[in-house]
Amino acid sequence: MSTMVADDAAVRPPMWFVWPVLGLLSIAFHLGLIFSGLVPALVARPLHMALALPWLFVFLAKTRTQLSTGWVLLILGEIGCLYIALNAEALSDQYGFIDNGFQMAVAITLLAITLEMARRAIGWPLPLVALLCLAYGLFGQYVPGEYGHPGFPFASFLGTMTITEGGIWGSLTGVSVGIVSIFVILGAVLNAGEAGQGFMNVATLAAGRLRGGAGKVSVLSSAMFGSISGSASANVASTGAVTIPAMTRLGYPRALAGAVEAVASSGGQIMPPLMGAGAFVMVELTGTPYATIMAAALPPAILYFLTTWIGIDLFARRYGLGAVDAADRPSVRDVVITSMFFAVPFGILLERMFVGGFTPQYAACLAILAAALLLFVNVRGEVSLHRFVERAGGAAVSAGQQIAVIGAIIICASIVIGVLGMTGLGVKVTSTILSVADDSLWPALLLTAIACILLGMEVPTTEAYVICVTIAGPALERLGIEPLLAHLFVFWFALLSTITPPVCGAVFIAAGMVGENWLKVAGSAMRLGIGLYVIPLAMIANPAIIHMADRPAEAGLAFVKIAAALWALSLAFIWKGPVWMRLAAGLGGLTVCFVPL
Repeated sequence: MSTMVADDAAVRPPMWFVWPVLGLLSIAFHLGLIFSGLVPALVARPLHMALALPWLFVFLAKTRTQLSTGWVLLILGEIGCLYIALNAEALSDQYGFIDNGFQMAVAITLLAITLEMARRAIGWPLPLVALLCLAYGLFGQYVPGEYGHPGFPFASFLGTMTITEGGIWGSLTGVSVGIVSIFVILGAVLNAGEAGQGFMNVATLAAGRLRGGAGKVSVLSSAMFGSISGSASANVASTGAVTIPAMTRLGYPRALAGAVEAVASSGGQIMPPLMGAGAFVMVELTGTPYATIMAAALPPAILYFLTTWIGIDLFARRYGLGAVDAADRPSVRDVVITSMFFAVPFGILLERMFVGGFTPQYAACLAILAAALLLFVNVRGEVSLHRFVERAGGAAVSAGQQIAVIGAIIICASIVIGVLGMTGLGVKVTSTILSVADDSLWPALLLTAIACILLGMEVPTTEAYVICVTIAGPALERLGIEPLLAHLFVFWFALLSTITPPVCGAVFIAAGMVGENWLKVAGSAMRLGIGLYVIPLAMIANPAIIHMADRPAEAGLAFVKIAAALWALSLAFIWKGPVWMRLAAGLGGLTVCFVPL
């Protein structure tokens, strides 16, 4: 009995003092890639995976069994990754064909390690999808009808997946190495210092004195913090630690307090400038300049938070919720001081991109260096080396772990993308969507939305977006939707599962923090977050909304039109007026939103 208990007991990550060093190594590696210039993909990407392995197999181990098997998998994985990186030039001359038994063993090991990495990071769903794709690639020639494929030699298929810049080392992994990881580091460094308090102070000064003030503070702080956190759940856990207690003290019903935080936190990933790094993945997939994506994504994001703000105001009227107490609101001096901790790095990031003309990842590296220097200082202007070491260690551990988890997911998703490209399955699925939808736009949108929601239940937003847009994006484009609009549509619907049952991560965390039944929190969140359901469809019906940069008059008219519709829909779902008036508001809102002027 004692052995079983010991085996299943939670274990503390061994050699805890090593993790800050490993995190700093990961940060130095990823920053070094940006500053050093071009590094071959078959060197950088395997080393990216090699740095992720210890976090997934040792640091995140929860039982003795996971820890012991983790060490074995870690050693095997490191051998495979280092073999690819050290022999990159020779392997590139093989054109994806494995020519000896050792390479075959390395290929099989790397694929198995990739699946297990993702399983330990987020569970079974994505690895199972990837495993099914591998099976299809290997045995699809036996599938009858149009969904079969001619087949590939075993050595060629495995080689393409593991020793070329396809499969697990494809362009999506390149995005993880060169873009996503950089912005994860920026978020970790900002979070380690006073930036989070700066976000809260600015939001409290701006909205704390208003009706339902604590909820509106949550909206503003989550919009700012969420754009760098890259995770709705992380946003809930961080800003919610402050806003949820403040809301309950002001008389918010517990279900509503949790819902406000869940909905506000979910919007961080659609809010420029970073969009949880999703904007930079979109740059890679669409070839659209970052500035264009940011200009296109900003009006819909503002509409989302505006709708949430309106909903909170309606709930505040309904429950008689007041402002934040004057004693709990920061002084202007405190706001100015604390805001510098995020304003300086953000200012450098934006100035270097839009004035200096540097790439987003290079500009982010400079912002990281500025944010790191600010770790020496506290809000009183005191400089401390001890404080810097403590904060830098925390940032290193946070960055190392987050890079590893996101890398595991993206590398596993790259298996799916690789098989779709090799077999032509993506084109076949696109044809099926068009056929089922009878070449009609709105049925195709509905099918795509359902796929995004289902996949988003188990896979983080950015990864769900990548898989869905790879499969369904071409179908939407063939139906006349411009590419960037198709990508934004898919990205928004991939986020929907954060507040939609049965799997709603942001709601689960908020419900746990507020101590309320998660279904009650989800019910309030779905009403408050009505914009998340409507705005993606409204973008399709009013495509001018994403053209604020080049067609400002049309975009402004579309913005006002959608805002009016969302206000009416919020009345229909939240206001406690007569039923017939609420129905009229709902029908009016839908009409205004989707019927052309």
